[in-house]
Amino acid sequence: MFPACFAQTELEEEVKALSAQKWQWMADRNTDELDELFHDKAKFVHMGGTWGKERELDIIKGGFIHYKKADIHEVMIEVLNDNTVILWNRITLLAVVGPNEVTNPFMVTEVYVKKNNDWKLGDLTFSKLMSPEN
Repeated sequence: MFPACFAQTELEEEVKALSAQKWQWMADRNTDELDELFHDKAKFVHMGGTWGKERELDIIKGGFIHYKKADIHEVMIEVLNDNTVILWNRITLLAVVGPNEVTNPFMVTEVYVKKNNDWKLGDLTFSKLMSPEN
């Protein structure tokens, strides 16, 4: 499913699977699961601004942004320590933003931190790529 450049550790596989599940929850607008996943102090950086957890959940729940489908082309992961992991996804995102359906290539940075034995998403940053590479 994902290209592998090196052997993945169990911790890397766990976070990678959680990231993939997050994309599905976003597509399904499953704000209950996302509320559990997002750290209370999480930040979300989009082309239109930066905001926190509650606004991101409200945007998803209200349908202002509907993350319909994230085609994941590449995943890179860096374990900083047992409690902090950075993951990068190169994706093509099909989304509905307001009344418009749009497709954009992104490099998405996700920072996961372990809190009470659970992984929490602390940061989700979308960086639009100038040209898609599939």
